[in-house]
Amino acid sequence: MNIVCIGGGPAGLYFGLLMKLQNPNHEIRVVERNKPYDTFGWGVVFSDATMDNMRKWDPVTAAAIELAFNHWDDIELEFKGQVIRSGGHGFVGIGRKKLLNILQQRCEELDVKLVFETQAESDTQYPEADLIIASDGIASGIRTQYQDVFKPEIVVRPNRYIWLGTHKLYDAFTFLFEKTEHGWFQAHVYKFDENTTTFIVECPEDVWLAHGLDQADQAQSIAFCEKLFASNLQGEALMTNARHLRGSAWLNFQQVKCQQWSHFNGNSHVVLMGDAVHTAHFAIGSGTKLAIEDAIELARLFGEMGNSPADIPAVLARYQAVRNVDVLRLQNAAWNAMVWFEVCGARYCDQLQAPQFMYSMLTRSQRISHENLRLRDSKWLGGYERWFAEHAGLTLAKDQPVPPPMFTPYSVRGLTLKNRVVVSPMAQYSAQDGVAGDYHLVHLGARAMGGAAMVFAEMTCVSAEARITPGCPGMYTPEHTQAWTRIVDWVHSRSDAKFAMQIGHAGAKGSTKLAWQGIDQPLESDNWPLISASPQQYLAGVSQTSREMTREDMTQVTAQFVASTQAAASAGVDWLELHCAHGYLLSSFISPLTNKRTDAYGGSLENRLRYPLEVFVAMRAVWPSERPMSVRISAHDWVEGGITPDDAVEIAKAFKAVGADLIDCSSGQVSKQEKPVFGRMFQTPFADQIRQEAHIATMAVGAISEADHVNSIIAAGRADLCAVARPHLANPAWTLMEAAKIGYTPMVWPKQYVSAKGQMESIFQREKTQAASLALAPARSAEA
Repeated sequence: MNIVCIGGGPAGLYFGLLMKLQNPNHEIRVVERNKPYDTFGWGVVFSDATMDNMRKWDPVTAAAIELAFNHWDDIELEFKGQVIRSGGHGFVGIGRKKLLNILQQRCEELDVKLVFETQAESDTQYPEADLIIASDGIASGIRTQYQDVFKPEIVVRPNRYIWLGTHKLYDAFTFLFEKTEHGWFQAHVYKFDENTTTFIVECPEDVWLAHGLDQADQAQSIAFCEKLFASNLQGEALMTNARHLRGSAWLNFQQVKCQQWSHFNGNSHVVLMGDAVHTAHFAIGSGTKLAIEDAIELARLFGEMGNSPADIPAVLARYQAVRNVDVLRLQNAAWNAMVWFEVCGARYCDQLQAPQFMYSMLTRSQRISHENLRLRDSKWLGGYERWFAEHAGLTLAKDQPVPPPMFTPYSVRGLTLKNRVVVSPMAQYSAQDGVAGDYHLVHLGARAMGGAAMVFAEMTCVSAEARITPGCPGMYTPEHTQAWTRIVDWVHSRSDAKFAMQIGHAGAKGSTKLAWQGIDQPLESDNWPLISASPQQYLAGVSQTSREMTREDMTQVTAQFVASTQAAASAGVDWLELHCAHGYLLSSFISPLTNKRTDAYGGSLENRLRYPLEVFVAMRAVWPSERPMSVRISAHDWVEGGITPDDAVEIAKAFKAVGADLIDCSSGQVSKQEKPVFGRMFQTPFADQIRQEAHIATMAVGAISEADHVNSIIAAGRADLCAVARPHLANPAWTLMEAAKIGYTPMVWPKQYVSAKGQMESIFQREKTQAASLALAPARSAEA
């Protein structure tokens, strides 16, 4: 094949040499606009997995790169006058110029033609090429030329950064944080050769502007950064090698994703590679990793599927299908890490103490979990767990086992929960005329004995017309109060779990069938009238149409909420939650998607909150002051024009101002037009943002299914409690099982179940040992 690589970065060079190794008869050129052995930029970071790949595909190049590597295991944080270090993280760094020089030399050895000081304006300059690799970087001219084909999504991020270097040498990947009168700056610092360190300074746009850095030239910007980080630099200078850039050299990161990666231009097949097709933020240090692994995968597929021009279309189609999965996975992690640094000044720097800030930073990408941190540095994590437990109010002797964060107590008002796990309210559709019966006693009683600190009853309705289905429980007759009292008393007498009740009104989503008969489908008979903030059908053309509430309706419904609150208090309920989420009645007032009113209860967010706040205030007035109250909200409608996470912060502030103790942070189910982005712990970022920005306790919900998830969320301060739903449906004793899985043996089991405790702990320990042995087996085989 005749191959032209436009752009002499890692992707183009490495692909060129790999294809030449695969078939010396390929004619390969790499076209680069810069001079030979010249480049810009400082150091780049590799992972061990990438190096393993490189050793497999070209041991000669890998060996040369490894000789030039700087390796470090530690991450160090300098923050609020403290220096905290954690080990076991395993990074390798190399100067970008050194890396390119090694790749250039290897290309020359293999007779890959390097064409320097040549600007490739278009792929059409090379009509003789069978394959053109567009590895021309983040500002790819080829991608721009065919943007209607490649369909790039380019997002310019808000933070500003400047890429500098210094001759001060560091023995850890170091993060520095400094606060100015206008806000926070951070530096990402790592050594990449025997003389030089990368020093990236980053800050939010508003902080950058407030300091006048938009008007500063490069020399002035460098002087500013030297003064800002003077205590750490200790007299060493900062340097730039970006004199070719005009202005201050402060940049905005651009995230690039392309829907299509390849194109046939009539003569040649063109494929994007490296930053031209996808980017990964420097907070996770993987741009070069992606480029190198792009080259490896495409070369591998040519070797597997065929090396002739006729094979190119099938290879390129397979390349995008296979590679895109890994790229998206890493881009998602990079996105999480990037956003953490973008918001840390507003969300974490002032709010968190240094140890918790370090934990939050280490787990920012969500690829590193609590137990993964234990594998990396058990001593550091053990110290942090002790710090966390003591700050949760525990007094621990030096030789006393330290509970993981999920098993620390949580206190609010006059209530103390034994741990941070809550059984989420989950609709069971099993009540008769609103009465919670034996099913509810068994269902909730079993989960109360399963180790969770508190069990929530499903949404309990304030009137017969407030029910979602005929099977939903209520709290609007003396029989209801008596039934709930029986269940609450059982839980209190046979467990140390607390009992919570979520009170709500279905609004426009009521009068529907039981879930297993057709979720959200209207009843075929015996329907009841529906009310909501504005007339609506939840399922267009299917659901009943609700009518708009009048002021008289509001007064009546508020009285129903008050009566249910009083009944819950008399039944001995420990914790009360007001349901303002998922499109139900009070949610319909809050979301602009469902509230189209033109009176004082519609329009602005302040107005839309007016009625839900009235209800909450009335409930709080009759609820015992020593007992907590929370509010469940939909923190994101997942629909254009709906509630956003920033709106949710304002909603939380409003409820906090009238006495709410905690916000239960769910999302969605307000509109069938929603497009949620699912994933593990996918709603936790809402709890995190609300907790830090509204300064109120939060409960995280959604795809939390392991102790590792709960420990990571609680330890990082992303939420105060975790509500676990489906895992508790599958296993009432989920919390006890997770304690056994992670080896937390001090966990107290119900006396009736104690004989199972040791057995379960032994089983899980044996499974861990077997897994470790299997992991070592390949290494032993290789040694043999």
